[in-house]
Amino acid sequence: MAERLGNHLKTLRSDAGLTQAELAERVGVSRKTINTVENEVFVPSALLALKLARALGRAVEAVFFLNDQD
Repeated sequence: MAERLGNHLKTLRSDAGLTQAELAERVGVSRKTINTVENEVFVPSALLALKLARALGRAVEAVFFLNDQD
């Protein structure tokens, strides 16, 4: 069983009324980085995950989760 890092980033970002570019600016990365994290193409570092959660006013566990895959 493989574990992958899932996220609620797109939903939480949209709920906060932020574009990918606005969130990217808040955490100091490119819009493309936000896009690839949202689409689970790129696994963020612990530092970036914490910055994203803080920018959204959420606990990191509310943004990211382990997604078990068979």
